[in-house]
Amino acid sequence: MTGLKIASLAVTFCSLTAFGAAAQTLPEAPGKALVEGVCAGCHATNMISQSSGYSREHWNELIGTMIDLSPSPGTRDEIINYLTASFPPNTKRAAKPVPGPLQLQFKEWQVPTLGQRSRDPVEAPDGSIWWVGQFGNLMGRLDPKTGEMKEFQLPAKALPHSINIDAQGTPWYTGNGNGTIGKLDPATGKVTEYKMPDPAARDPHTAEFDRNGILWFTAQNSGFVGRLDPKSGDIKLAKVKTPGAKPYGIKIDAEGNPWFSCNGSNCLVKIDPATMDLTEVKLPIPATTSRRLDIAEDGMIWYVNSSQGKLGRYNPKSGAIKEWDSPSGPASHPYAIAVVDGIVWYNESGVRPDMLVRFDPKSETFQSWPINSGNVQAGIVRHMRATRDGDLLIHQSSTNRIILVPVRSATPTR
Repeated sequence: MTGLKIASLAVTFCSLTAFGAAAQTLPEAPGKALVEGVCAGCHATNMISQSSGYSREHWNELIGTMIDLSPSPGTRDEIINYLTASFPPNTKRAAKPVPGPLQLQFKEWQVPTLGQRSRDPVEAPDGSIWWVGQFGNLMGRLDPKTGEMKEFQLPAKALPHSINIDAQGTPWYTGNGNGTIGKLDPATGKVTEYKMPDPAARDPHTAEFDRNGILWFTAQNSGFVGRLDPKSGDIKLAKVKTPGAKPYGIKIDAEGNPWFSCNGSNCLVKIDPATMDLTEVKLPIPATTSRRLDIAEDGMIWYVNSSQGKLGRYNPKSGAIKEWDSPSGPASHPYAIAVVDGIVWYNESGVRPDMLVRFDPKSETFQSWPINSGNVQAGIVRHMRATRDGDLLIHQSSTNRIILVPVRSATPTR
């Protein structure tokens, strides 16, 4: 297979450069045009230039999780030669690990379809783990006991952003690319789509079921939040009041009220489930943006202050807000977050390697671990959720990995 054909295949398969940040100019050297043709067919070149760099061995491994270049070893070698020479290991975005009392063992699975950007794993009632591959336009199911995986193709241009499982075990996805919410029948592979009633709500993003089975969701760039009744298929939308707020992560509190974080403004917002009225809570630093939040058993709302490199806590009863500096500093960009048995877990996505951080609210102490992905450290975790047994599900979308972190069985550091 020629380099031209491989580049064409990459563009045909992905055609999603818009999902990456703005492209950056790569340094001039032999192989540059080939890297731009093959690699930039799926992601922006800043994902290369802003990486921590790799050895030749590790560049080869990383590329192998994205595209199969074995039919054209000459093309593969030219790409690897360029990347190895232009982007060797560096420390320009180095993390600041925090030692502590616990050791963690990460269990990982690489999903079948290369380059799909697997993400947002979630556990079903039967113990299976489901994920979505946004670039691959698919949903997948993993049996963690056997390692067996099966993938299901979704309607064209759905570009699933996240996945949830209802009480009956049915997987649902947010159709970030075609303005839909969809559900899959795993027995038949049939997909049922629910189109947004307002085409302006074009990008359903993150969703969460409440205790009544209603699916609440955000639409980040459209500036909407919504609710879908699976019984009737009825969808109701509400426009977020603050311009450019970018509603992002969403969770449901113990009283059944959805809360979402704002990735474009310094706010957390509560939704009245009956009226869909929105009540905004302003966070203290005006430049704050927050990717995600989670709600602890005691009702405290924990959020990541992504733009400021902080972890935050909001008390909805008293209105008190407190923030802590994340270990790797202001540019650490905390992203995903989950509260498990009173312990706060999140990741630092702005550093290399992507760090998994543990915060104990009682002692106000941190500990962190680099998140490996095979033999390389390539992020990032964009969502994390607890299993029913209290372990943690994360992922590494760059290397198409689903990862289980057995936090319950963490052992003391020797």
